[in-house]
Amino acid sequence: MVKSIDAGTSRAVAGRGGPTAPVRWVLAGLSLSMLLSSLGTSIANVGLPALAHAFGASFQQVQWVVLAYLLAVTTLIVGAGRLGDLIGRRRLLLAGVLLFTVASALCGAAATLWLLIAARAAQGLGAAVMMALTMAFVGEAVPKARTGRAMGLLGTMSAIGTALGPSLGGVLISGFGWRAIFLVTVPLGLATLVLVRRHLPADRHLPADRHLLADRTPPGGPQRSSTPRPAFDHPGTVLLALTLAAYALAMTLGHGHFGGLGAVLLAAAVLGAVLFVRVEARAASPLIRPAMFRDPALSASLAMSTLVSTVMMATLVVGPFYLSRALGLDDALVGLVLSAGPLVAALTGVPAGRVADRFGAYRMTVAGLGAAATGCVLLAVTPTAFGVLGYVGPLVIVTAGYAVFQTANNTAVMADVPADRRGVTSGMLNLSRNLGLITGTSVMGAVFAFASATDDVTTAGSGAVATGMRVTFAVAAALVLAALALAATGRTLTRRLAQGS
Repeated sequence: MVKSIDAGTSRAVAGRGGPTAPVRWVLAGLSLSMLLSSLGTSIANVGLPALAHAFGASFQQVQWVVLAYLLAVTTLIVGAGRLGDLIGRRRLLLAGVLLFTVASALCGAAATLWLLIAARAAQGLGAAVMMALTMAFVGEAVPKARTGRAMGLLGTMSAIGTALGPSLGGVLISGFGWRAIFLVTVPLGLATLVLVRRHLPADRHLPADRHLLADRTPPGGPQRSSTPRPAFDHPGTVLLALTLAAYALAMTLGHGHFGGLGAVLLAAAVLGAVLFVRVEARAASPLIRPAMFRDPALSASLAMSTLVSTVMMATLVVGPFYLSRALGLDDALVGLVLSAGPLVAALTGVPAGRVADRFGAYRMTVAGLGAAATGCVLLAVTPTAFGVLGYVGPLVIVTAGYAVFQTANNTAVMADVPADRRGVTSGMLNLSRNLGLITGTSVMGAVFAFASATDDVTTAGSGAVATGMRVTFAVAAALVLAALALAATGRTLTRRLAQGS
């Protein structure tokens, strides 16, 4: 896969001041970085029962092993991307990979649960840096005409990490104990560190924001030979992190049940968002320029990513209950059936990128959304009598559509981003996806429970679970159709702005 992207691109990249090393090695380092961050997300979930037993802790306590990582990634990913834009993406990516690797070793050596949770938070910080900067490097490493293929490769590696986590974690725990699920990422981290250090292009001086430069040069005054870069927006970064943390906790702590604490946290998130917008509007060098959201194409892409990621969580929230309660499958078969989704995503990524390069990102964005909507409708109307095939067939369509959409959408956003904004834009793309996954866990779980007419879906009858699934995926289909409407609206507004200028 990497070799096919590399063909004919090394000279083009070198001509732009990029790496002289073969692009395949650059993409190998970026791919491992993406694999590590997604593996860190998925591998810990399977170890929660073993961790509860090892530390004599409750499920509510050990779930923080997962939440600490998720919160660190979600709250810090935009700030990590912006910091990379300012101080150099290569050096920050090296620091992120090193932090992830060291934190993985500390996780494996943790003597208490709270030390493990602290190490997982540090691991999440490293993952936030890797996620934010990996896509940003594509613009420097790969010619624009092949951006889709590179994005597809990164999507494939993310899907492989997600799919590999539960199965690899189960094998490691049964053979070597829970510490192995964290220690296994140490050699992978070291390999990533070597590839990134040797082959990624050296940091170049990135120009400061153009509007800031204009403000600092008086009319008719002498042109400065050099202008200091804008400062990092510490107040905006802290405020955004606290806002996102409040939202993530509101969506995850209740496990689909929205109580008083969730309402308080959600209100805090809304207040934080309002304050963040006001702070950024007045900041000399904002973390996120408000003008970015006046770009209809970017705004639509971020909103679509959130909506579709919310839908994808329905397959993980509803799928296990439907397969076990409604179809009567045992745990092994449930895991096997659920692995079909990540497997399809892994196989679809690179081909989707090639198609996006050939036919255009917008067309493939619409095609991916259309396929996802079709799969959701089929899941909503297919009778239980169709059995496993009645679930797997539509699931394949939904997942393939998602993979095509994600590759094309990421390509559309990152292809034309100025060099000095690639990190923060990549961070925003990843953030929109994470917010969708977090929201989907709570919202889709609540829809499923409500439609099943039960407070505890683990004891619901097969008929109630089947009804809950149909209603949930009907809602999911509506969300994907809303994303399609956003795609069309963003396209229309972008054309009007282009004609007006």
